[in-house]
Amino acid sequence: MTARPRVVVALTAGVLAPPLVAFALSPFRGDFADPAAALILTGVVAAVAMFGNRLAGVLAALSAGASFDFFVTKPYDRLSISSVRDVETTIALVLVGIAVTEIAVRGRQHHAVAQREGNLLACIRDVSELVATGASTDLVITTATSSLEEVLGVDGCRFEAVPLRERRLRLARTGEVQLGTNLQDSARGLPSGELEIVALHANRPYGVFVVQLPPAHPLTIEQRVAALALADQVGSALATSQAVA
Repeated sequence: MTARPRVVVALTAGVLAPPLVAFALSPFRGDFADPAAALILTGVVAAVAMFGNRLAGVLAALSAGASFDFFVTKPYDRLSISSVRDVETTIALVLVGIAVTEIAVRGRQHHAVAQREGNLLACIRDVSELVATGASTDLVITTATSSLEEVLGVDGCRFEAVPLRERRLRLARTGEVQLGTNLQDSARGLPSGELEIVALHANRPYGVFVVQLPPAHPLTIEQRVAALALADQVGSALATSQAVA
């Protein structure tokens, strides 16, 4: 499921799932304690938060609180609570639901970061293995080109064994993107155009990768460092090839 439909489903579930579950529990509300129903609704909030986003989880927590009040607490089927203990339980349900949502969102974010970093390392490892095993420079360049497209999230990249062009964006050794002497805000989005990544070895350029950037394309520092590492692997392979020749 793509991102937008997933968000719509999560938001819908956040609003509708708690009242449906609370309604299903209403025939048994005299047979078990109210906190048990609150615990079940907390589980519903957690499920929505794990599937969706922060907004969906918060909506589910608020919906769960209202549903608990309407279907589970006395007086039944009214948005009114006669017991102080039930008021406390309702407030706790909403607050715990919001806390669970935040934990779920942060956990998903950490997982996504770890997965992205793992993919970056895998790309670097694949090119490094080719260089270490003495693969042809054509294969190293082709693999590095594909890896750069994946790492940077772009659709166009090529290698040029030509002098650098001053009017292009350039990925500096510090990880910053420059246009001439001006630094660009890589995290917020780079202008469309061509970005040069120099393939260096022993401080000597052996060519450049030219990446075609879409408009307002952001690049994290992890992406930029990984791109430099990939380009340097190609520089090392070309230096070794020229030394042998």
